[in-house]
Amino acid sequence: MVDKKKPYAKPLTPLTVKAIIKDAKTDGRVIKAPDGKGLYFIADPDEGRSSWWRFDYRVAGKQKTLSLGTYPDITLADARGKRDELRKSLRQGIDPGAQRKAEKIAQTNRDSFEPIAREWWERHRNRWTQGHAERTLLRLETDVFPYIGARPINTITAPDLLAVIRRIEARGAIETGHRTRQTCEAVFAYAIATGRCDSNPGAAIKKALQPITGKKNFARLKDVAEIAALLRAIEDYSGTHVVRCALRFAPLTFTRPGEIRQAEWTHIDLAKALWTVPADVKKQTAERKRDASKVHLVPLSRQAIAILEEIKPLTGHGRYVFPSARCPKGDRPMSNMALLAALRRMGYSKEEMTAHGFRGIASTLLREAGKGKFRHEVIEAQLAHAIRNSVEAAYNHAEYMDERPAMMQWWADYLDGLKVGAEVIPFRRMA
Repeated sequence: MVDKKKPYAKPLTPLTVKAIIKDAKTDGRVIKAPDGKGLYFIADPDEGRSSWWRFDYRVAGKQKTLSLGTYPDITLADARGKRDELRKSLRQGIDPGAQRKAEKIAQTNRDSFEPIAREWWERHRNRWTQGHAERTLLRLETDVFPYIGARPINTITAPDLLAVIRRIEARGAIETGHRTRQTCEAVFAYAIATGRCDSNPGAAIKKALQPITGKKNFARLKDVAEIAALLRAIEDYSGTHVVRCALRFAPLTFTRPGEIRQAEWTHIDLAKALWTVPADVKKQTAERKRDASKVHLVPLSRQAIAILEEIKPLTGHGRYVFPSARCPKGDRPMSNMALLAALRRMGYSKEEMTAHGFRGIASTLLREAGKGKFRHEVIEAQLAHAIRNSVEAAYNHAEYMDERPAMMQWWADYLDGLKVGAEVIPFRRMA
């Protein structure tokens, strides 16, 4: 309890302050001594506690108090200087207590995981490819920020971070979990280097993650009803027109996403309904590198031609069919994350569907729904898969062109039937 029995002369002096401390210890009581203009010195008799300075003031009729620091770290002169600054704020209509609270919140926000992670990302993004930078940020925004983004980074423990990764593992995305952990480890290392935390939970949980086993498969939908719903969602996509057209084009041609984004108008022959994918755009396996002359021919269905004719007035003046939205001249392809990001905005997770997943869907449906209409080697040629059989390899992927255009038109018509809900040939659920 503060004892006010013994008055001390105002204003205080350094000698008076020392006397007050001595009296508090001698009498075993807390002494509150005023200096004037709201400043008080509080002396505590407990050896384990400090004496401190306090500023009392009123705002809107309410009594408020602010601590100005402990003695002797804050001297009498220091305390008076702080008091005068606070009184100046009051004259300007500023509540110094509310201001201090707001500054503390702002500092906490600056020291939270998300702003530090974004700061780390901004400093490193120019060292990475655009695709890697976008994937890294997308992992953080999707799987990390919602759970620990607002937490002060120095309060996040190894179990906290492990819980974040466990959520990723729970949906079967084991590899994504490992990559997310690596990203978080780098963020914590950056925070340590910049003086904002002392430990690295990302490194601590490395051995606790589920191991990556088995062959990686690109995520894709595995049910006709789900595929039909996706096709309808693409038609209703509210993003940019270029991305929407690319999304509609992807299932019709089932080429690799990189081939779609790098498609050039010079590669397209609308009159012949043919898209020629140059060898340097195709996926470069060791076999293809040995034979760089191989191109991939994609017969274009009437539906694919219609999409190209629809987008040509918008992008035909430039180099790329599906250019970047940031490049009005059309001389830069769209981001390699554009299609994936669009699928995410439509509500499809990375474990449900990727832009590459259209290829797996076509590979299965052409065999199942096609009911033997199309030969294995024709489908493989259209998928531009590397051929391991020496006899099959003797045929260039430009072969079977007497069969492939009809297959691509059948495929486009089949997708149209799915999209409008028409009855289609039933087949077993894809594995």
